[in-house]
Amino acid sequence: MIGGIIFDKDGTLFDFRATWAAWAERLLIDLANGDMQRAESLGAAIGFDLATREFAWDSPVIAGTPPEIASLLVPHLPGARQDGLVARMNLLAAEVPLAEAVPLRPLLTGLRDRGLRLGLVTNDAEAPARAHLHRSDIADLFDFVAGCDSGYGAKPGPGQLLAFCEAVALDPERVVMVGDSLHDLLAGERARMRKVGVLTGIALAPELQDHADAVLRDIGGLPAWLDELA
Repeated sequence: MIGGIIFDKDGTLFDFRATWAAWAERLLIDLANGDMQRAESLGAAIGFDLATREFAWDSPVIAGTPPEIASLLVPHLPGARQDGLVARMNLLAAEVPLAEAVPLRPLLTGLRDRGLRLGLVTNDAEAPARAHLHRSDIADLFDFVAGCDSGYGAKPGPGQLLAFCEAVALDPERVVMVGDSLHDLLAGERARMRKVGVLTGIALAPELQDHADAVLRDIGGLPAWLDELA
């Protein structure tokens, strides 16, 4: 019997392209001091095409942590420090425009009404993640929130997921990991959980299906999938 669901954030709760293209564009132009040619060069370093506002399938922005993304930009920014760049990225991330993958409050309230405990684990930092939940008026529906800097490691490691289980007193076998990337599903595998992939990120169904118990168009399909499971 499923007792809890862990959600990834970007590409799962929120549509990835609609949310993070704006963040990448603003960050790159800011770092380049408005020099568009330099901004395009910085974009290439993190797999983002500034002209089309599209991410490459292997862009580190999709599932990487802020320090991982910053480490790719610092060599192109003479005098920049990685910790300062991470802080700048996190500040912009907290203000990023949010596009809900589906209307979140009704969906999450319905899952809570089933008696499920809900968690959020992200490779984003914890502070912007909590800011996004508050801006979307859903922070009160989560029992647990962890980012890459919360002390549990980052996905695809299982640390964040197992910390959720400990926080809500559930065995991993009773928890579902829901995400849009292989990082999410591999973390679920390593934590011995059920896994559901969604297609509101960059990855396509063939990339996810071998590692998932189900692949859904978006998280709006979770109630029906839970009913079938039961």
